[in-house]
Amino acid sequence: MTGPFLTTERLALFQPVAADLAGVAALVAPDAVRRFLGNRPVDMADEYARFARNAGSWALYGYGNFIVRERGAADVIGICGVFHSWRGFGQGFDDTPEIGWIFAESVWGRGYATEAASAALAWFDQVHGNRRIACMIDTENHASLALAARLGFAVYAEQTYDGSALFLLQRGGIPFDPAIFAPK
Repeated sequence: MTGPFLTTERLALFQPVAADLAGVAALVAPDAVRRFLGNRPVDMADEYARFARNAGSWALYGYGNFIVRERGAADVIGICGVFHSWRGFGQGFDDTPEIGWIFAESVWGRGYATEAASAALAWFDQVHGNRRIACMIDTENHASLALAARLGFAVYAEQTYDGSALFLLQRGGIPFDPAIFAPK
């Protein structure tokens, strides 16, 4: 593992290397973490394909997901970043930068996703310019919807993907109030 690409007050964000695959697979293994990821079973072939797509984003576009660790620690606690996406359903998602984040349940509630996503967006804007960035979030994932709102993302459409109802969001536009979608 080489040194971090970006650092924040509490986190180190690394460009992924092949040795990170096992840590990423372990990150997404718990049911709670996969709940809003289509709750798919962990399959190493699928995890490798996702990992390789992210490496392709870095290689072809100069940006992708970061491997997130607490500063000075070795364990992978998250993945977060702006990556190049092609979801195949149009609506502003094909061939576009997309932001995403997945964090270990053990660190939920600490603000790490906000810290990492803010750093990733600031870096992206500095290097690639302030461009349109999209994201998709399960309509029931209230924590991620709130984070997207804090980052300046607004809902512009709805979509079904892998059997899940999703909001499609983009940075800027009409302000989004995640409280509208909070559980009653």
